[in-house]
Amino acid sequence: MKHASASVQTTPVIAVVLAAGVGHRFDPDQPKQLVTIEDKPIVVWSIEAFEQNPRVTDILVVVSEAVHDAIGELVEANRYSKVRALLQGGKERSDSTEAALAMLAKAGVPGNAKVLIHDSARPFVSQEEIDGCIDALGEFTAATVACPSTDTILLTGDLGDRQAVRSVPERRHSFRAQTPQGFRFETIRKAYDLAADDPDFRPTDDTRVVVDYLPDEPVAIVAGSPSNMKVTTKDDLPMARLIAQTVVKRREAKAKVRAIFNQALG
Repeated sequence: MKHASASVQTTPVIAVVLAAGVGHRFDPDQPKQLVTIEDKPIVVWSIEAFEQNPRVTDILVVVSEAVHDAIGELVEANRYSKVRALLQGGKERSDSTEAALAMLAKAGVPGNAKVLIHDSARPFVSQEEIDGCIDALGEFTAATVACPSTDTILLTGDLGDRQAVRSVPERRHSFRAQTPQGFRFETIRKAYDLAADDPDFRPTDDTRVVVDYLPDEPVAIVAGSPSNMKVTTKDDLPMARLIAQTVVKRREAKAKVRAIFNQALG
């Protein structure tokens, strides 16, 4: 699908790829960002998704000290032209996002810039999901890719040493958050500035920062998919490999079709 805005795009679209996580649930001694799936490290899958999108203008990769050199070598070897910097992340996800926002502010990025924050542990984000985020930011100041929940969600509270059900939201209103999560730069920066004064600030994703600290700013839902999975533990690797094989086969099929048409039009 072609986007009319792509040819006249004047607003920067900046992807922030978060790759600083330690991954205690995966293997502390084996950074999951560097685990290879179909001959490609997980972090490379994620970076390439944004590198290949013609509407993304710049990429920042936030890393930990443990993976800095390895990811730097991957970026150099693959000659990613949109990667502007590798930033040192923090202990928490929010620390890594704040590091990226601080660099963007220092670089003079305009307030209307579109910032897409993506978890590198979701290696199979699609071009449709990226474009959906970018498009939604033409109407909203915040948007997130999310997948409808196929399970009934239970909201609980403490009851002695157990959890007890407090409410059951309608399934049609229940979604599983994915990434990228997109924001106008001035919106996400303002939300983080407000959150900085809260001693209980410990968000698990960036959408929540806007929801909690800028409650009047609606966050649009962009259609996600089960294939935009997160590799959290080693148990996720078999499914990740199956998805990767499907993606590779689809790309090979498209390449063959293009080759046939090019030869025919020769």
